[in-house]
Amino acid sequence: MSSQDPGHDHQRTAAGHHDHDHGGHDHGEHRGLRGRIDHLLRPHSHDAADSLDHALESSAQGIRTVKISLVALGATALAELAVVAISGSVALLADTIHNFSDALTALPLWLAFAIGRRAPTRRYTYGFGRAEDLAGLFVVAMIALSAVVAGYESVTRLIHPQPVDHLAWVALAGLVGFLGNEAVAIFRIRVGRQIGSAALVADGLHARTDGFTSLAVVLGAAGVAAGWQAADPIIGLLITVAILAVLVTATRDIFRRLMDAVDPAMIDAAESSLKAIPGVVTVRRVRMRWIGHEIHADADLDIDSSTSLAAAHQLAHVAEQQLTHAVPKLSSAVVHAYPARHG
Repeated sequence: MSSQDPGHDHQRTAAGHHDHDHGGHDHGEHRGLRGRIDHLLRPHSHDAADSLDHALESSAQGIRTVKISLVALGATALAELAVVAISGSVALLADTIHNFSDALTALPLWLAFAIGRRAPTRRYTYGFGRAEDLAGLFVVAMIALSAVVAGYESVTRLIHPQPVDHLAWVALAGLVGFLGNEAVAIFRIRVGRQIGSAALVADGLHARTDGFTSLAVVLGAAGVAAGWQAADPIIGLLITVAILAVLVTATRDIFRRLMDAVDPAMIDAAESSLKAIPGVVTVRRVRMRWIGHEIHADADLDIDSSTSLAAAHQLAHVAEQQLTHAVPKLSSAVVHAYPARHG
């Protein structure tokens, strides 16, 4: 290496000359009741998961998941809609609208997974995984629309009260809504972790929230049965507030993804693994970005200035392997090795 500090680059890509399989990274189990509940409701995008060997296979599994969840949530919403027609429950109507919107969010994810399977081109050199992130914008729009409709119907029913009939059917429909949404939530989150899809995990959490609001419908029916007629539209408003809470979280997560945000803990793990490599003097910089359900990274290292070109190449090769083990769902890594300046 010359005194002009040209450095040495080493790249690892799925289609490159240094292609290696890698699995998930275990961060340990959550301890205590609070930790288990937090893990249930807010799973981290870098949790341990069995990664699939090929991007095409993971996208295919994502497509299968959204197909199954679309059918399951569609059937759940139709069952609730039938009860709305005979009961007039606005709380159940609000929950049904939200369930329909949740089912429809599977469609853009389906399309995004399909587009993401396309090979990179000279125009789209990183491939088409970003389509998965853009699909999140549609998810946000659908959540916002469901909040507007549910809130409007609830306020209208408060101003113009109408009797709610067949309370037992309303309660049963709410229970069915909870069971259907929770089953879909578990399925989406499990597969989302396996393939590293934040969008699919977020959609699973959305379904889980829908399940909790379905239980609120049961409470509304109980209130009406006890003689409090306003319980039904008030529960509808509470569901609207719950939808807005999901909207805030979803908007934040989608914004972060589109702005290439990553969990700082992954940067810390990457820097620690690189610093531990013999011959690395300093870790100048580590950058990462999510593209769909894969992570792309690059790192700048200062190494001993007496290191030969061949040794620098080998050190960079070791560095990319270290990154592979330290960062789950890492798809590609570019390592730049520079001779450290002394003086």
